[in-house]
Amino acid sequence: MTTSTTAEARSAAPARASGREAGWRDIAGLVLARVGARLRLIASAVRPLAWVLLAAAAVCVLVALPLGWIEPAVIALVLAIVVVLCGLFLIGRTAYDVTLDLARTRVVVGERAVGALTLANRGTRAILPSRVVLPVGGGRGEFGIKRLAPGEEAEELFAIPTHRRGVVSVGPVSVVRGDPLGLFERAHRRDEPIDLFVHPRTILFDGQSLGFLRDLDGLPAADLSRDDVSFHALNEYQPGDDLRRVHWRSSARTGVLMVRQYEETRRSHFVIGLSRAAADYAQPDEFELAISLAGSVGLRAIRDSQHVELRVQGRALPSGTGKQLLDSLAGVEEGRAKGRGLSALAGTVAAHMPLSSVVVLVCGSRTTPDELRTACARLPFGSRVLTIVADLGAAPSLRRIGEADVITVGALEQLPLALGKVLA
Repeated sequence: MTTSTTAEARSAAPARASGREAGWRDIAGLVLARVGARLRLIASAVRPLAWVLLAAAAVCVLVALPLGWIEPAVIALVLAIVVVLCGLFLIGRTAYDVTLDLARTRVVVGERAVGALTLANRGTRAILPSRVVLPVGGGRGEFGIKRLAPGEEAEELFAIPTHRRGVVSVGPVSVVRGDPLGLFERAHRRDEPIDLFVHPRTILFDGQSLGFLRDLDGLPAADLSRDDVSFHALNEYQPGDDLRRVHWRSSARTGVLMVRQYEETRRSHFVIGLSRAAADYAQPDEFELAISLAGSVGLRAIRDSQHVELRVQGRALPSGTGKQLLDSLAGVEEGRAKGRGLSALAGTVAAHMPLSSVVVLVCGSRTTPDELRTACARLPFGSRVLTIVADLGAAPSLRRIGEADVITVGALEQLPLALGKVLA
């Protein structure tokens, strides 16, 4: 018994030692990680000019020590004092209570988005003057904030010009502390960014519903059906007719088997296919015109209480309401992928939306007639097809390619006139 106990104790001793070593390694790793994070934070506050001055001071010291020169030593001392004094400007708190507010988060391209930036000192000590940076898309705005006493607030108003359509990220706000010479700079992020939707230009026009989808709650159409809810007429029985639709009273009176015939009832199902292939457009402004045309037609369909679906190459975009439609169009960008032109988009529409009643394809002037014909042929059978070609500066025109109406529009204001030719 004694021998086995001694052996167990000897075997347990190395295990305890290895456990202590693992614990020390974990502690050392944690300390090194924190020290490294602190050093990276300090290094991030040092500007390139400060590194240059520190390097110059080191060179002066290396020259002064072996040669015994006083001048390089004095220069090194002066540079060190300047760096230390500038570093003292980083001391202090910048705990502002930041509020970023945009009057409108959705504007039309060309309008100005107005906002306000409010900084408040909720602490018990004053906050020294600082600089506030507000990123706006790829640019940024800067504001100088004066010294704020406890409980004091500062408000800065700003306006964002919108020269092009898109989704612009405003923020997050960064509070920057630095020295007058620009040797050090410490930034603290405050608040969360806000998305500013810059909608494309659209035009309002009068129109009518262009298509319907078969549905019990829909509207009667010109197509006749053997089975629906809107009664149309009585016809003689034909082989294959449903016997449940036989009108027995009329059959007994005429001596001929008569069956009911119905008008199809359909619900509006409006699909917009917007090509974002760069090869379909002659220039970027032509692509912007196509987006405006798609948005105008979609808004008209939504006002007509139609079910609108918007699709581009690669994905479907939210379009249940006018706001969703314009938000989706604000974020659409041209694509460069080969083999993803208008015909591929039409094939996607046919595969995912086979019951579409109206399909509107929007493309650019570089789309060839052969590709238009191929795209229209791939769309669901029975759908009414309208193709809108954006061609900057062109006169509005109408032509037929297969079973599709193709209109060419050179400016957004021409859209009502071009659609009027189709609906005439």
